[in-house]
Amino acid sequence: MKLNTKLLTSTALVSAMLIFPVANAKTFKMALGDAEGSAQYELGSKFSEVFAEKTGGEHKIAMFPNGQLGSEQDTVNEAAIGTLDFSLLAINNITPFSPKTGLLTLPYMIQSLDDAVKLTRGEVGKELTESTIQDAGIRIVGWSYTGFRVLTNSKKPVTKLEDLQGLVIRVPKNEIMLATYKAWGINATPMAWSETFTALQQGVVDGQDNPYLTISSMKFNEVQKYVTNIRYLFSLEPLVVSESVFQDLDEDVQKAILEAGEAATLHSEQFLKDTEDRIKKELVEKGMEISDPEGGEAEWIEKATSEVWPAYYESVGGKERVDAVLKLLGR
Repeated sequence: MKLNTKLLTSTALVSAMLIFPVANAKTFKMALGDAEGSAQYELGSKFSEVFAEKTGGEHKIAMFPNGQLGSEQDTVNEAAIGTLDFSLLAINNITPFSPKTGLLTLPYMIQSLDDAVKLTRGEVGKELTESTIQDAGIRIVGWSYTGFRVLTNSKKPVTKLEDLQGLVIRVPKNEIMLATYKAWGINATPMAWSETFTALQQGVVDGQDNPYLTISSMKFNEVQKYVTNIRYLFSLEPLVVSESVFQDLDEDVQKAILEAGEAATLHSEQFLKDTEDRIKKELVEKGMEISDPEGGEAEWIEKATSEVWPAYYESVGGKERVDAVLKLLGR
């Protein structure tokens, strides 16, 4: 009888792999602030899929959504010291660790998805990646485009600045965002993301701001009634990898991370285009009422840009840098 040595060799190899797993195989942990169904989760899922493909299934990603691994700012610290591999979080939660990223949280700096894409995927994005590596020990490898942060509250329609009076609004622990609300006439309440739903539910705060995709995935419609279509901040949520973890990896794995990040970023842009209008309609069907600012946002813009921008020129790289970015955006 003639033996099929090729088949035997293949079978033996498979058996050996089952008994002795690939020595360098690793499952990387990824923290996400938002729940399943969010733009963060969508980007993380796409990244995980492409990364597994690029590494031939040798390496995988384990996703931990909804703040399971701690607050977004906590995950920056953990990634910085190398105890966490990846984190997907709002850009405003990186700013305290790498102030130049505050450029992207200046109110009304980004006024469209095209602006967001141009800044994140061009030279500005590269500069911010270098800044986060130097300042915080984390590397930006992908961007989630989540949409404009609209204002929600449980008390009344807000269509002009005067309507903010008497409302207690939750804002992330971000100086620029807090300063923006102060310019609008109220002192917002800084609060960790993980505490926000409960605070809204219990009436500790009346409102908050976040994109429609986040409002839906976090089920804020259950504790909020009114939405105001302000466009003061486009929510960017970068995917970051611990720089110490990244540098310890083989070049081919580093390349897979960067390529997966690029693919996930492109996917996120299309996801926002495909889903935002549908989600807005669904939120209305669930009982939310959506209003636009009376007469547009001219007063909101004037107060925010005239009072907030000058106070943060130095921290984001100087007025000249801000002017250069505005020129890049055609403004």
